[in-house]
Amino acid sequence: MKLTIHNSWKKVLNDEFNKPYFQELIDFVSEEYENNTCYPKQEHIFEAFNKSSLDAAKVVIIGQDPYHGFGQANGLCFSVHNGVTNPPSLKNIFKELESDLGGPYNTENGDLEKWANQGVLLLNAVLTVRGGDAGSHQNKGWEKFTDAVIKVLSEEKEHLVFLLWGGYAKKKGRKIDTSKHLVLTSGHPSPLSANRGYWFGNKHFTQTNKYLIENRKSPINW
Repeated sequence: MKLTIHNSWKKVLNDEFNKPYFQELIDFVSEEYENNTCYPKQEHIFEAFNKSSLDAAKVVIIGQDPYHGFGQANGLCFSVHNGVTNPPSLKNIFKELESDLGGPYNTENGDLEKWANQGVLLLNAVLTVRGGDAGSHQNKGWEKFTDAVIKVLSEEKEHLVFLLWGGYAKKKGRKIDTSKHLVLTSGHPSPLSANRGYWFGNKHFTQTNKYLIENRKSPINW
């Protein structure tokens, strides 16, 4: 399996790529893709990194693992290919956007590439999944790799905004240096959490842009 990642990430993650656990992970993923239907497509496994270089990254959203339904996952957390029905969590993200930004929002296109192109790193903790089998590639090494990514971001960058939605993301981001980054937390946008009042009204999108502007960075056009 040949995986390509933006050079800015390759430089800081090269040691990680050479560790035994990562070699074992790639062997596992290669076998899975050879023998099963897996998502996202191989060329999109590192899509989050290729759309948002290390230098360009301003905002980090942490998801769990890719959608496992046919044609959904595109390598960006919470995002789906344009034309695919938006999953419930993404629908709730768009509802909060409409409320937070105070106006109608185009909810037809669920592809969040436009965010990634502005420096929003849409990072799943686990980057691959077997079709129809949620969580099937968990505990194989991806979590260790993405922990290393978060560590690099926290140490190498300044004034990032980390959006941690739900208990899993909060735990994933517990070692972020809050003295030099903004960490915003809330419930998960899934219906179970959102309908209990843990998601709607968090205003993370306007808070993010306020912080970016205060630190002389261009805001995100959500």
